[in-house]
Amino acid sequence: MAMNLRKYGEKPYKIAVIHGGPGAAGAMKPVAEELAKLYGVLEPLQTAKSVEGQIQELKDIIEAHGEGPMILIGHSWGAMLIYMLAAQYAHLADKIIMVASGAVEEKYYPDLCQTREERLSESEREELTSLRNKFSNQGKEDNMDVIFGRFGALMEKLDAYDPMEMDHDDHTCCYEIFAKVWPEAHRLRKSGAMYEMGKDIQCEVVAIHGDYDSHPIEGIRDSLHKVIKNFTCHELKNCGHTPWYEKQAKDAFYQILLNEITL
Repeated sequence: MAMNLRKYGEKPYKIAVIHGGPGAAGAMKPVAEELAKLYGVLEPLQTAKSVEGQIQELKDIIEAHGEGPMILIGHSWGAMLIYMLAAQYAHLADKIIMVASGAVEEKYYPDLCQTREERLSESEREELTSLRNKFSNQGKEDNMDVIFGRFGALMEKLDAYDPMEMDHDDHTCCYEIFAKVWPEAHRLRKSGAMYEMGKDIQCEVVAIHGDYDSHPIEGIRDSLHKVIKNFTCHELKNCGHTPWYEKQAKDAFYQILLNEITL
């Protein structure tokens, strides 16, 4: 098996789950395991250090290991990635399911920052300041992957509503991937190019978004209603950014997911 791919269940592999970050490989393992009770599932682990590189890496994995146009399920950054992939390679995507996606238009970004800012406790605020200082001072003192992991864990906490214990054993954080890919993705969003890509998407697009997610639902629901021909949005009650770890929303999340998987 390729180093940057995990497989679950039996062939045919017609579903792939795509993690966020960028650089948080392995974070969708629980979803892959759940879906593998019924289907063959691919879990690509992104290693490329550019947006186009990540799109091509995903394309190569799907073409080498998947069968036919696939149902692609992306979380957070992974949702934005499958949106861009579907725009560029329509033949690879039968349906894309965007879970807790970041916004595709820049105008919604300040809402995310403000929501997180308002949720910080005093000690969390201090930790965030310290982590940001380490980011700007990167490489001088610390293992940046560890710092990035701590930053991710803090964001996870701020973005969660009523979370279960999170298991990160198979989840790796790579700061270098994040530091190279995210600024480029941010530029694509800021320039309007990311939004415009939606016009090239031929397949059905489904969004699943928690009502407590710091990433505003408007940044997906309102934007994609305007640009995608066949778009549905499901809002999950009492749910943060990672639905499968939410006590009150996990069951509803999997129910929606299974209803949307029509194989």
